[in-house]
Amino acid sequence: MAGIRTSTVLRMLDHLRNERFDKGTRDVLPQSVLIPFATYSPWLTDPAFIEDDAKVQGQTLVDVYRRYALAQLVRQTAKVPGDILEVGVYQGGTGCLMAMTAKRVGSNATVFLCDTYEGVVKSGENDPGWKNGEFRNTSVEIVKELATRCGVDNVKVLKGIFPEDTGGPLTDRRFSLCHIDVDVYLSAKDVYEWVWPRLSVGGVVVFDDYGFRGTPGVSRLVDALATLPDRVVLYNLAGHAVMIRTG
Repeated sequence: MAGIRTSTVLRMLDHLRNERFDKGTRDVLPQSVLIPFATYSPWLTDPAFIEDDAKVQGQTLVDVYRRYALAQLVRQTAKVPGDILEVGVYQGGTGCLMAMTAKRVGSNATVFLCDTYEGVVKSGENDPGWKNGEFRNTSVEIVKELATRCGVDNVKVLKGIFPEDTGGPLTDRRFSLCHIDVDVYLSAKDVYEWVWPRLSVGGVVVFDDYGFRGTPGVSRLVDALATLPDRVVLYNLAGHAVMIRTG
C-alpha cells in the first residue's frame, strides 16, 4: 500500500464493504463483501491449535477462522454431556482437528465422522448449482489414515447417507456438539432434525455453510430454525451459524 493515500485506502475498503453482488429478492439472498474491523487473531498464538491444525493442512476446505471456531467450541462444550458428531467430513480435516482438541481437554467424547464419502447428496430446488456428487475426492481410507497420523483413537468413521444409513447405531447417543457441513438444504435439515432431540442443553450445532453465496438453501434453513424457541443462534461472519440449545 506504499504510496497510496490513507483516504484512498479507506474509500476502497468502504466500497468493498458496501459492494452488493445482489440486493436480495424473494429468490436471492443479500450478499456483500465482509471486511470486519476486528483484528484480534488468537489462533496465531495458540500453541495447541497451531500444532494440531498443522496436521490437517491439505485435507480440509474450511479456512482457519472456522477451524479455530470449531476447536474453541470443542473446548467450551467439553463439560456438556455427549459425543461429537460431524456430518459432511470430506477428507477428515475438521473432524480430526476436533478429535485432537477433545483429547487435549480431557474429554471422553467419541467423534463420529459421518459421510457418504462419495460426494454431496440430496440437492434440490433450494440448492441452485448443485447436482450431487460434488466433493467426491475422498474415501474412508483417506480419513482413517489422517486419524492415524493425528494420533487420535477417539474417532469412528461411518459411511453412508445420514441419518438413513448411519444414524441407526447412534440412536441412543447424546451429543454436545454437531458440525453440519453438507452444503445443501435437505441434507442439512435431515441432520438437524435427527440431532436436535439428542443434543444436550448447552450443546451446539454448527452449520458450516450458512454464510456463503453458493449455499442459499442452508442459509434459509437456519433463518427459519432461528425463529424457534429453546435456542440462541448467531452468525460469526466467517460463515458459521452457531446454534446453542438453551432448553
